[in-house]
Amino acid sequence: MAKLRSLSLPFLLLFVLLPFSRAEIKNLQIRSDTRSSILFEKFGFNHRGTVSIALSEASFPSADSSMLGFFLLSDESLFQAIYESQNNGSPENYPGPNPSCVLNSPYVKLLFTFTELSAAGTFNKSYPVTHPDEYSLFFASCAPDTTISMNVHTEMFNIDPDGTKNYLSVGQSAVPTIYTVSAIAYFVFLAAWLYLSLIQNRLTAHRIHHLMSGLLLVRSLYLLSAAEDQHYIRVTGLSHGWDVAFYLFQLLKGVLLFAVIVLIGTGWSFLKPFLQDKEKKVLMVVIPLQVVANIASAVIGETGPFIMNYVTWNQIFLFVDVACCCAVLFPIVWSIRTLRETSKTDGKAARNLAKLTLFRQFYMVVIGYLYFTRIIVYALKTIASYKYRWVSVAAEEAVTLAFYLYMFYMFRPVERNQYFVLDEDEEEAAELALREEEFEL
Repeated sequence: MAKLRSLSLPFLLLFVLLPFSRAEIKNLQIRSDTRSSILFEKFGFNHRGTVSIALSEASFPSADSSMLGFFLLSDESLFQAIYESQNNGSPENYPGPNPSCVLNSPYVKLLFTFTELSAAGTFNKSYPVTHPDEYSLFFASCAPDTTISMNVHTEMFNIDPDGTKNYLSVGQSAVPTIYTVSAIAYFVFLAAWLYLSLIQNRLTAHRIHHLMSGLLLVRSLYLLSAAEDQHYIRVTGLSHGWDVAFYLFQLLKGVLLFAVIVLIGTGWSFLKPFLQDKEKKVLMVVIPLQVVANIASAVIGETGPFIMNYVTWNQIFLFVDVACCCAVLFPIVWSIRTLRETSKTDGKAARNLAKLTLFRQFYMVVIGYLYFTRIIVYALKTIASYKYRWVSVAAEEAVTLAFYLYMFYMFRPVERNQYFVLDEDEEEAAELALREEEFEL
């Protein structure tokens, strides 16, 4: 069990870090790789699943071909193996001439070893999966210091009741529908916002409101491209170019969302016509960070876990995303502090109290939104059964739509904004409130 013990814990860590995979048809090239294990895909099967693997140009100089192979490992078997290895497992319980090799473990579903390859280093075979579970496809080398090169073609799919292939994992089959419904909701939202900002309240609309219109348009197109991308993968196993549009609009959506949050936090265009130097610096930090985060996201999405630096790219994405989330809060804090100081000297207590209330509410909502979409959604992806991975997508889209509705409603263009135009008789009550409450965050 020593070999399995050494492999299982890193594998488990990788499972936790790994976002659920689309498992579309993939063609991968591995050159001069010395890793003892390579994770290719993670996929949720029903009782009519299939794994298809084709190898070509496989070479492994001076290695025992029986020590190299591919296998499937279910999450259920993984936890059983870890539990036993930490308690009473021993390598002698494994069958075969190499009991310490993971390929001989009773917990894995061995597909084939390299003894089955042709003389030209090719292989092509499909395997049925009849026990529903989430499985991971691994290559393993139990021969130390072996260098492996090969071209790998993989297909993982389920057969739907109507007999068609479904290349999306069981827990992701509903994702295209979720994205489609969300896209329709945002297009309706955009139409209503354009009517409000360009027609009904055209004279009171500011530049920030037009930028918010662009954000809604980009998010609508992002969801549309995501829906089409997932649909074509489900039906054909290939994205047919929609992945390019998906990553493009994902980049624009991320940049515009954080820019809008920063600019609203500074009060740009509706409270003041300019940005201070420190506010400009925040934008100069957030926008490049969002570009880096989206590049990391594209690398993670398009390459998959088989690349050597997969965990590193995940860490880059996580670090940059957290940095952006922290950076966008500073302008809101600065605005609150400025308003609190101004309220003591300018004699406009009611108006300042309204502004302070608005910005403090916005600060709390932004924190809640970022916490939910970064922490709660990630937790749902990690702990939910593979059959219900779509729940995290639905929850993220629902909360994001609620956040957009709140932000756009609170900062909508109106002739008499309830937060900024107040009657004089409210001054006395506002002054008392400002004295009693310091509006600390």
